[in-house]
Amino acid sequence: MPLDGNMSDEDVVAAIYRDHGPALRRFVLSCTSDENLADDVVQETVLRVWQHAPQITGSLRSYLFRTARNVIIDNYRKARRRPAETGPDALEVAESSERVDELLNRVLMEEALLRLSHEHREVLVALHYQRFTVNEAALRLNIPAGTVKSRAFYAVRALRTILDEMGVKR
Repeated sequence: MPLDGNMSDEDVVAAIYRDHGPALRRFVLSCTSDENLADDVVQETVLRVWQHAPQITGSLRSYLFRTARNVIIDNYRKARRRPAETGPDALEVAESSERVDELLNRVLMEEALLRLSHEHREVLVALHYQRFTVNEAALRLNIPAGTVKSRAFYAVRALRTILDEMGVKR
């Protein structure tokens, strides 16, 4: 549900939690196994996004996941500045900072792929994720090899446009 300028603050926060909370929590839990820390990160993320809701352009979900990544990194940096308070949670966050970026990229790419037409998506999945050759993809999809090449070309162009709209930096 898009955020409406006429919604109350409570409605905006409730809509964010309802529409994106479970996926956001799964993302954060994949970075840290501490459920309390994950809940704190999700809450901080929703509050930050709520504060900037009127200025958000592009995909709210992408903005949420990037914000969650930033909250995780901020927590890690705070923990590093206070070594006496560093506990297992902070060490987990430190060890998973690369994984956070990888997971965020995966989530953003999945969202972008879902916005492609079915034909474009199936060609990109066959060529780039299943690692089929053009001829193998053509046989698998039951289309000519030239069509696979053409769809792949236009799919990549469309994917770049979608990622730009989502605010993903290349």
